[in-house]
Amino acid sequence: MSIFRSELPSLTGFAVFAAFAFSGDMFKPEAIGLWASLGFLAILFLTVMWCAFAVVRHAECLATILGEPFGTLILTLAVVGIEVALIVAIMISGEAAPAMARDTMFSVIMIVLNGLIGLCLLAGGLKHRNQTYNLQGANAFLSVLVPLAIFALVLPRVTHSAPGGELSTLQAAFEIVMSISLYGVFLAMQTVTHSDIFRQPDAGDGDEEHHTATVRSIPFHVAGLFGALLPIILLSKTLALYVEFGIVGIGAPVALTGFIVAALVLMPEGMSGLQAALENKLQRAVNICLGAAVSTIGLTVPAVLVVSWVTGHTLELGLEYSDIILLVLTLFVSLLTFGTRTTSYLQGAVHLALFAAYLMMIFDLS
Repeated sequence: MSIFRSELPSLTGFAVFAAFAFSGDMFKPEAIGLWASLGFLAILFLTVMWCAFAVVRHAECLATILGEPFGTLILTLAVVGIEVALIVAIMISGEAAPAMARDTMFSVIMIVLNGLIGLCLLAGGLKHRNQTYNLQGANAFLSVLVPLAIFALVLPRVTHSAPGGELSTLQAAFEIVMSISLYGVFLAMQTVTHSDIFRQPDAGDGDEEHHTATVRSIPFHVAGLFGALLPIILLSKTLALYVEFGIVGIGAPVALTGFIVAALVLMPEGMSGLQAALENKLQRAVNICLGAAVSTIGLTVPAVLVVSWVTGHTLELGLEYSDIILLVLTLFVSLLTFGTRTTSYLQGAVHLALFAAYLMMIFDLS
């Protein structure tokens, strides 16, 4: 019974998918109207989020068994899988397709570097005053994130080889090779040659992770992780249809779609990072948050570029100039924040102010 209760999110996810699959066109958004569609959207959203929390739980258990940074790496890779599935589903489902990947990846960076980092630093700083982390580890994340973000989201806008923020064939090929290569080099550094710089510098020998979930075997948690990930992938296209219909129906900005996808994907990971900051384990929070941003750009960009090639869908990655200013400001402030070995709640407040500006611009510039 304990195993059944722990895997209930996955079972619920499969049951919801089966219900929508066997219903045919009965529950299509166009057939049931706006308000009923919003109700079904809430059901799908909560189901996918519940499964995402199950993914995080299994990744946390694997982190306990394998130790850092492998546990956090498993978590970030699982989250990237969720993100790619949702982006691709919305890319091929309707009108929001061309800018969907761009809006989602920009939202991920803004949510991670401003929302989650700001919340972690503010909450951890208020509870513990100054918090320490490994400066070299944070700098390694940022040294990879800055060029990846500029190449993927800024360069396509300022070059003229393809219109409207699109990538030319040469640019797309370069982006795929460069992103995978740079992320591969970073991965080797994180897991093999310099794994020590991604650990909490003041952690004692008995400082272990505490999890409420029961830790079982590696095969069990690997199976459980993929078992929770599969319903998310299966439900992603259905969720995409209801999200797009709801956004258009209520007259909300199209960019809000990317924010919803990013927030859904990052919610469990963000809560894990916040809990780590409150437990004065800032390095784990840094690994989770910055790792999510690096893996999003390093792995999601090549994935969606390949999908756009295979499916023939247009893909726009170049940000608008107002968003480029906010992106550059966010990267600059992040470099200042992680330029010293300690952080305080003031830095958290600054990042949250930037996050508020990003939310304002979604509605003001639409």
